[in-house]
Amino acid sequence: MSEIYNRVYFVTGGGTGGHIYPAMAVADALSEEGNKVYYVGNKRNMEFELASKKGYKFLHVSVSGMPRKLNPKFFIWGVKLVKAIIRSIRYIKKYKPNAVFATGGYVSAPMIFACIITKTPYMMHDCDAMPGLVTRRLCKRAKFVSLAFEKAKKYIPNKHSIVTGNPIRETFSTLTKEDARSSLGLENKLTLCIMGGSQGAKTINATVVELLKELSQENGLQIIFQTGKKNYNEVIEKLKLIYPGWEQDKNLLIKPYFMDMVTVLKASDIVISRAGSLSLSEISASAAAPVLIPYPYAAANHQRINAKYFLEMGACIYLEDKELEPNKLREVIMELLENPVKINYLKQNSSHLAKFDATKKIIECLHSI
Repeated sequence: MSEIYNRVYFVTGGGTGGHIYPAMAVADALSEEGNKVYYVGNKRNMEFELASKKGYKFLHVSVSGMPRKLNPKFFIWGVKLVKAIIRSIRYIKKYKPNAVFATGGYVSAPMIFACIITKTPYMMHDCDAMPGLVTRRLCKRAKFVSLAFEKAKKYIPNKHSIVTGNPIRETFSTLTKEDARSSLGLENKLTLCIMGGSQGAKTINATVVELLKELSQENGLQIIFQTGKKNYNEVIEKLKLIYPGWEQDKNLLIKPYFMDMVTVLKASDIVISRAGSLSLSEISASAAAPVLIPYPYAAANHQRINAKYFLEMGACIYLEDKELEPNKLREVIMELLENPVKINYLKQNSSHLAKFDATKKIIECLHSI
């Protein structure tokens, strides 16, 4: 086996799907080549479950987001960060990675500091139009910085920054809409997906639940609804009051969380979503028409920036969270249902933003360092 396919890599990133799934896509590609891959993250977060299911050896670091104020919590956080950096240095000395791939965010910070201290080569990826704090502060010594958006380059003080798009799973380019619907037990007809990210979105859920019966029964729309694990019971209790017997409605597929979002998105024609960068990359790769409602409290306002970029490209319908209510959302959905040309226009513009070779480009950079 060629020596570039028999190496040790650390992959790190966690806390949210936007950090985890790009890291996982790169980990999978490295592993398929025959490399040894270790996943570094917090075992209390979602990355532990996903990495463990994939069979990766998980290296735990106890780390949390940085408090924004100087108070006792900040100093406690600082002590924990130092401990996490020391543990990360021990991992590097024990397993001797050839390189580290980090997707930014607080989970990856201790390992990046450890790389700087031990002079271990590392590469960073940032998925947002406005790169996160960890990426902006720790990218200077990275061998490469890959980015999802061209406009992010101006915030990155590293001359080896490249725009690759977000790493996405290979099945986005191979799975058909018909096969995706069939595997979900759905009919091959116009399908709406509603999702608020892995944790759900209360305002989206509360608005959508008011419209499910009408959209299904009066408009014949097939609906896939991811409520988020925290909000599922609340949504179902409300739906029982509005639409008794909803469980017998074959047009509705409602779950707290779908582990296989590739199939869900590929099955969909219209997607109502927050505007996390990975979600946008996956919606684009699914040839779906996006209705984007950015989370108003996202760090550095990055979801609004992401969504407005799509709006500039003619690739979405944009709604503010504060204007979201049943009549407004009904108006948006009906406009699309009554105008298939607009659905196709949004689908085409969205799919033009998809980058299917991001993982390949990132792997090439990792091999070179």
